[in-house]
Amino acid sequence: SNKKNSEKSPASLHTPHERDEHSNACLATYLLTIRLFSSGISSATPTEETNDAGNLMDFLDEPFPDVGTYEDFHTIDWLREKSRDTDRHRKITSKSKESIWEFIKSLLDAWSGWLVMLLIGLLSGTLAGVIDLAVDWMTDLKEGVCLSALWYSHEQCCWTSNETTFADRDKCPQWQKWAELMTGYTEGAGVYLLNYFLYVLWALFFSFLAVSLVRVFAPYACGSGIPEIKTILSGFIIRGYLGKWTLLIKTVTLVLAVSSGLSLGKEGPLVHVACCCGNLFCSLFSKYSKNEGKRREVLSAAAAAGVSVAFGAPIGGVLFSLEEVSYYFPLKTLWRSFFAALVAAFTLRSINPFGNNRLVLFYVEYHTPWYMAELVPFILLGVFGGLWGTLFIRCNIAWCRRRKTTLLGKYPVLEVIVVTGITAVLAFPNPYTRRSTSELISELFNDCGSLESSQLCDYINNPNMSRPVDDIPDRPAGPGVYSALWQLTLALVFKIVITIFTFGMKIPSGLFIPSMAVGAIAGRIVGIAVEQMAYHHHDWIIFKNWCRPGADCVTPGLYAMVGAAACLGGVTRMTVSLVVIMFELTGGLEYIVPLMAAAVTSKWVADAFGKEGIYEAHIQLNGYPYLDQDEFTHRTLATDVMRPRRNEPPLALLTQDSTTVEDVETLIKDTDYNGFPVVVSHESERLIGFVQRRDLILSARQKQDGVVSNSVVHFTEDAPQIPASNPQPLKLRRILNLSPFTVTDHTPMETVVDIFRKLGLRQCLVTRSGRLLGIITKKDVLRHMAQMMNQDPESIMFN
Repeated sequence: SNKKNSEKSPASLHTPHERDEHSNACLATYLLTIRLFSSGISSATPTEETNDAGNLMDFLDEPFPDVGTYEDFHTIDWLREKSRDTDRHRKITSKSKESIWEFIKSLLDAWSGWLVMLLIGLLSGTLAGVIDLAVDWMTDLKEGVCLSALWYSHEQCCWTSNETTFADRDKCPQWQKWAELMTGYTEGAGVYLLNYFLYVLWALFFSFLAVSLVRVFAPYACGSGIPEIKTILSGFIIRGYLGKWTLLIKTVTLVLAVSSGLSLGKEGPLVHVACCCGNLFCSLFSKYSKNEGKRREVLSAAAAAGVSVAFGAPIGGVLFSLEEVSYYFPLKTLWRSFFAALVAAFTLRSINPFGNNRLVLFYVEYHTPWYMAELVPFILLGVFGGLWGTLFIRCNIAWCRRRKTTLLGKYPVLEVIVVTGITAVLAFPNPYTRRSTSELISELFNDCGSLESSQLCDYINNPNMSRPVDDIPDRPAGPGVYSALWQLTLALVFKIVITIFTFGMKIPSGLFIPSMAVGAIAGRIVGIAVEQMAYHHHDWIIFKNWCRPGADCVTPGLYAMVGAAACLGGVTRMTVSLVVIMFELTGGLEYIVPLMAAAVTSKWVADAFGKEGIYEAHIQLNGYPYLDQDEFTHRTLATDVMRPRRNEPPLALLTQDSTTVEDVETLIKDTDYNGFPVVVSHESERLIGFVQRRDLILSARQKQDGVVSNSVVHFTEDAPQIPASNPQPLKLRRILNLSPFTVTDHTPMETVVDIFRKLGLRQCLVTRSGRLLGIITKKDVLRHMAQMMNQDPESIMFN
């Protein structure tokens, strides 16, 4: 992009010391720190020439990659990447006819995409299984230990015991709580306080270890990762965000963060982990490692595999990638995403981390149909989900902005410790907040059968009842249910408040599970209320037609599931993929309509207060160059947005055959533009093409015999004959883009925005009758859109 840019980020700045200076907004402030450092570097002066060869930019110590690659924190040119891949494919096809070996190589190239998908699915599924097993063990470690095998969780420990009874199936002599192990007592105030203290201590230890590992080894491993994944898939370059260190640290710290009991989930970060796997395997194949556009096709499929193992929903994962994160999603990527999601789900199923032959802990099956009158509470849950989503986004963004702009951002470790301490202290007394959030959701989703021992299933049974296990009629609530309702109400308030402060801290933190927990708690409370109303007032007109006395009318667990979908939809604004994910969790088509009603209502209500979901809000907060899909309706023209403007210096240009090497050196030294238009002459300014700054530097650094500082740079096909006394010209025709995208100065900005969004442009040149007038970059478009929406245009920080 041909405008001021101080975001160049030499690798020498990526040290732990500089990384420690960023605030808790994770990635955005880290990048801002690099900008501050690099602003000084961009003004460095070149060293003196030591020979006659004109070596541009010898003052830069960092080596440049091949022509066509991009600098850190810049946007790729989708059209250029597509053209390069087409040329590569055409070359392979023509060579395949020359020999058997070339034909075999062409087949290997064609199948490399499927091989990468297979590897991504295998590694993603394996890592997800390991994470699930480790989280299960470390979560239970806060409360006690298995004496027979230290690596067993509570449930696994009691599986192996022969002394477990059905009534007390969670108690066995092999599993002992810490206070019992230390004191020998199982009851009493001292035992409770000791268990309380050790629970908080373990939580603080896990969270401190997690934030320390992230801070020292991989600053990019914090947060959900989905806002950055969306930005990367839209064509932005963030070196190291999907690297090997990030993959390793994110996997380890995700286990620690979830096990600490913080109000966060592992589902969002699993998408980041899967994309790291995709990027890792892309480096093995030049087809993907040397083409940023092809690499993003693989990353889209990897995101689908991440959701597949997070929820056990392969189809939902593909739709999530298509609906929520992907920017460019061709048909072949759809097929490969499905294959990667299938392999990942199969791998996780083979590991069987939960011991229930399911891919997730909260898989449920319902056997009671829903009735039309129940659509009213389902829609009300959708309204609640939309309101919760709006409240959460506004409060969380306000807190994250405060974190970035105050001293709070300078102490991320202290923030994590404080939030963990508050969470653990408040969570332990309530059994519904003490357990892991996935276990809570599982209990809230479950239907109350005759074998359930939960407080939520403490109903007063009719001793004369003789019904099948799956068809228990509605019954009056017992004291355990009313006690559970009060605890769930307190848990609901606690989850709503603490999640606002937890999401965005400098540890891996997903939002899917906390949002689902808020909705599931609200849904279960509403479900129990409707159930009791139907039981005690079955003669009311709304219950008369479908709820007879002694019938199994209402399933509170279904309300919990609908509430979970509504709250998740309100926060993320997902619709189709959300319904499919929830459908795959239940395994039944019968409940699609309630889920659809809740998801659509939630989105409508949330959109009434603001169009952006939580991920788009964080993208905007961090200033990433992401063009969303909203329509641009303002009546402005390209001439209103293009640079240079009236009070700005003229456009930096190169001519096709009158610019010297010294002129180019001076231009590159004095400016930090990312590219330069090439014109016939300064007088005519007739556009010839566009050359990237990086390509210009790299090509000019390659020594050509006889080239000196006053050598003329030629962008023409054939350099004219020069006298023998003149120095040899520098021919750079091969790096010139002869077909840059252009618009006229009277093109409506609505059209320009559509062009940038659908073609993935980095920049667009503005002409009138073939004469160059200015340039519009992606950052210019984003800043203009922000200005039209009365937002700060300077919030767009990166090219």
